[in-house]
Amino acid sequence: MKSMMWSCWVPGLKECILSGLLSVDGLKVLHMDRNDYYGGESASLNLIQLWKRFRGNDKPPAHLGSSRDYNVDMIPKFMMANGNLVRVLIHTDVTKYLYFKAVDGSYVLNKGKVHKVPATDMEALKSPLMGIFEKRRARKLFIYVHNYEESDPKTHEGMDLTRVTTRELIAKFGLDDNTIDFIGHAMALHRDDHYLNEPAMDTVMRMKLYAESFARFEGGSPYIYPLYGLGELPQAFARLSAVYGGTYMLNKPGCKVEFDEEGKVAGVTSEGETAKCKKVVCDPSYLQVRKVGKVARAIAIMSHPIPSTDESHSVQVILPQKQLGRRSDMYLFCCSYTHNVAPKGKFIAFVSTEAETDHPEVELKPGIELLGPVDEIFFDIYDIHEPVNEPSLDNCFISTSYDATTHFESTVTDVLNMYTMITGKVLDLSVDLSAASAAEE
Repeated sequence: MKSMMWSCWVPGLKECILSGLLSVDGLKVLHMDRNDYYGGESASLNLIQLWKRFRGNDKPPAHLGSSRDYNVDMIPKFMMANGNLVRVLIHTDVTKYLYFKAVDGSYVLNKGKVHKVPATDMEALKSPLMGIFEKRRARKLFIYVHNYEESDPKTHEGMDLTRVTTRELIAKFGLDDNTIDFIGHAMALHRDDHYLNEPAMDTVMRMKLYAESFARFEGGSPYIYPLYGLGELPQAFARLSAVYGGTYMLNKPGCKVEFDEEGKVAGVTSEGETAKCKKVVCDPSYLQVRKVGKVARAIAIMSHPIPSTDESHSVQVILPQKQLGRRSDMYLFCCSYTHNVAPKGKFIAFVSTEAETDHPEVELKPGIELLGPVDEIFFDIYDIHEPVNEPSLDNCFISTSYDATTHFESTVTDVLNMYTMITGKVLDLSVDLSAASAAEE
């Protein structure tokens, strides 16, 4: 007999993923949304919707093409081909609702120039990022990471990576600061340099994930991305939840969470009607949270690929903090008509970072300068929130806001943490990833 529990949802992408996971587990899910579309802030907009959001009543210029040919992500992110989101998709069989295409390139800014990120020891030997002697040292580190198995002490070379810091591990291989910069930020995908003084295990596992993801598809990067944009993801998880008995109510304004005399959630009210439930999951716009930062983002429509990326039609470029004199990294994300997110010949580029000022136009300039000429550009800045409640006391599970990164690893970590808090168990993601290949176009 499957356990049954009513849960109300007021959702973005994270909440849609959770509703799918819990529906598969046999929980009853009622999904309420103030919007008339799925995904909340992580939706994909057509051209008219994009203009309405940023330009009010202005109309898009005709030369940009048909509105319906655009699917512009509001929270643009690629998926690691071997990462946890792909594993969740396979675990839930959501892959049957989606089609993916490999992302063409992964690049990093170094000394003012854009370079391809080497993912293997052989790529390291060819990379212009390093001199000949540095290449040999980097190759030795890549081989060490490739061979490292936590359960096999023979691969550890006498180092306990739960105690040795990343700085100490890198010192063993004698790498210079520029090499450390691209390895830590463009391969291990750390957002700042705090990782250098943390145990090296996390960085080595992140490097392994990058290399394994790179090897999964014959593309130029470790990333994949769904055709028609990320707006397909919440819709796919909504379909999954419905298959397992989930109920969906869109366009429900003013959702208000109700509590009983003990301070525990009792239901969600909209338009004078209350749906009773035992647990609520929602994004930070619904309940008490605290502001922990801001994200600055630029969205550009272009008629060409990003320069210096080998004419890549889809690409990520990471601008490490040290290269820019900032406290955190900047990210450049580009996709195009090849992923069915724009008309033929058009490219959609995003530049994002954790905001350190209230002037995104100025702050994002280093990334915008890498784009070349743009047809149109929009600027956005939004707050990052995290919950302040104690879910074990009130049964409210609040997701954190989406960060500035252009990959899904931190997003899925938040989802899986909430899943464990709600169910008391860890989701088993040790799945056969060969199924993911079938979902790629």
